[in-house]
Amino acid sequence: MNQNKKINQAINKVISELMERVMNRVLVESPFIKEEHHARKPLYSALVPDEIFKGSHFERRFVTPFGGVWEKLAKEVALLNHGHCEKGLNIYGLVGKERLRRIQEVLNHLEHTPKGEKKVKPNWDDELNYILEGAGEDVPTNVVCDIFIDSKTTGKKYAFEIKAPLPNSDQTKVSKEKMFKLLAMDPPMVDFAYFALAYNPYGKKEDYSWRFPFRWFDMHSDSSVLIGDEFWELVGGEGTYQKFITEVNSLGKEYKERIYREYLGIEPPLNSDEDVLR
Repeated sequence: MNQNKKINQAINKVISELMERVMNRVLVESPFIKEEHHARKPLYSALVPDEIFKGSHFERRFVTPFGGVWEKLAKEVALLNHGHCEKGLNIYGLVGKERLRRIQEVLNHLEHTPKGEKKVKPNWDDELNYILEGAGEDVPTNVVCDIFIDSKTTGKKYAFEIKAPLPNSDQTKVSKEKMFKLLAMDPPMVDFAYFALAYNPYGKKEDYSWRFPFRWFDMHSDSSVLIGDEFWELVGGEGTYQKFITEVNSLGKEYKERIYREYLGIEPPLNSDEDVLR
C-alpha cells in the first residue's frame, strides 16, 4: 500500500471511529427521551419543539469527544511520515532562572499595557531571542506538549500546541508560555515549537481574523504559527491537508444521512450535503 493511501486510511479511521462512538452514545447509551424532557422542562416543551432540544442533546455528546480528534489525527499521519510521534508527552529539562523571568516579562507586556505606554505587539523571533539571552541558575521545568515528533525523516524534534481554529485568549497564552519554556531548555529538548490551528475557516492565512490569539501571536507573520495546510503538510507531508478535507467531506455525507434518519427520524433535505469543509 502506498503512503498516500495509508494516510487516507489513517484519517478515515480516526474520524469514523469518533463518529461511531457518538452515534452509539446518542442512539444506545444516552438517547433523547421525549417523556423525560417533558417531565423535567414542561415550560420549555410547551413552547419549543422537541427537535430543537434533541439537536442540542446530540451536540453536547459530539463536541466533547471531538476535542481530542486533532491530536489523534496528527499522531496517525506523523507516524507514517516521520516514523515517531507521541501525544501528550511530558518533556523535562532545565531552564535558566533569568530565562523563566523573561518569559513572564514578555507575556505580561503582551497582556497588560502600562498607562501612557503604547501597546506591545507580539513578535516571536524578537521575544525568543530576548529570552535566550538570559541565563542564571538552572530550574527543573516540565512541559506537556500536545504532539511531539522525533523525525526519522528530518532528524529534528518538533513540539506542537494544537488548537481548534477559534482559540480563546487564555488557551493561546498558555500555549505560548509552554513553547517558550520548551525552546529555553538547555540542553535543547526540541528543535522547533509551533502553535498550530487545525484548519482555517477564513481561507487564506492572511485573511485569518479571529481576534483573541492576535494578543499573543502575530498570526499572519510569526514563524511559530501554523494554520491549516501549513500544519498538516509539516506533520503528514505534501498533500495531507487536501486528504484530510476529502475524507472529512466523504464521511460527512454518510453520517449526515445517518443522523437525519437514525437520530432525528426524518429524511435528509435535498441540500443536506452542500455544507462541506474547504
